[in-house]
Amino acid sequence: MKSRGIDHEIINSRIPSFFPSWIKVLFFNSYLKILKGDKFYFSLERISNPDIYRAGDGVHKVHIKNVKKSFLNPLHFVYLYLEKRCFKKAKKIIVNSKMVKMEIIESYGVVDNKISLIYNGYDSENIDYSDSYNKVSSEFQINNNDYILLYVGSGFYRKGVDAFLKIISQLENQCFKAFIIGKDSDIDYYKKLAIKYLIADKVIFTGPRNDVNDFYNISDFFIFPTKYEPFGNVVLEAMSYGNVVFTTSKNGASEILNPEFVMSSPDDMSVIKKIDDLVKDRALLSMIKMQNMDTSKQFSVDRNLTETLRAIDEVIN
Repeated sequence: MKSRGIDHEIINSRIPSFFPSWIKVLFFNSYLKILKGDKFYFSLERISNPDIYRAGDGVHKVHIKNVKKSFLNPLHFVYLYLEKRCFKKAKKIIVNSKMVKMEIIESYGVVDNKISLIYNGYDSENIDYSDSYNKVSSEFQINNNDYILLYVGSGFYRKGVDAFLKIISQLENQCFKAFIIGKDSDIDYYKKLAIKYLIADKVIFTGPRNDVNDFYNISDFFIFPTKYEPFGNVVLEAMSYGNVVFTTSKNGASEILNPEFVMSSPDDMSVIKKIDDLVKDRALLSMIKMQNMDTSKQFSVDRNLTETLRAIDEVIN
């Protein structure tokens, strides 16, 4: 940012980690109110006095309905309390999908012209991944005729690993290897689910990985049947490495996909036939992979930064 002549300071919470989350959130908000003065706040968190708020986490009021969160956790009440004030006080709100924009308007009555849509950006690394297949197959046995299915993300319940397993278990062509990358406190449940669906020998739970790009690079299909996601950047990442991507309409990133690849819900099993058909038609599969790579290039980090700076300038001036 300094290279663009912008002076800035990152303000983090200094509340000790042993405090409950809801107390830390309230104390941090109070700290920011005391500190405000003539500072210009560009906030990535729900606070009661932002100048600009980037709603990267979506709308909590909608989130708790979609994933059926328990209200026994006081953090939900705190988030809702701050979210309402955040949307009201902000001079401008930046969203990363049309879905989130409509949720804010419908949930809190915010006027349309107060909200700017700026999609996320992603730039694939300029690294030679030609050896990705050998690296992955040396660690995990992959047959030459296997096609590769991929899921990436932690928090398996919200992001639909149960639906991912159900979908791949019903594919006509069972010559595949499926990788589930990420962590979850209840991972044993999903491993048992793979056994129940008779695909345990085809599914590999890798845990978190530092070399996830190698998996993107060798995969044919990326399936992300999430229950709620403001804009899953994993969709852009998978597209940039040439995957055919399926995700739900509850993922803001679905807006950059051809509607044919958007699932109506995590339980939309029409995706099964679409995958089966593409496995049979390798030419069409390759064409869609290339189209996704081209589409992903339209959503660069530089474009995101330029549009964000323009929004800041509009508020300041």
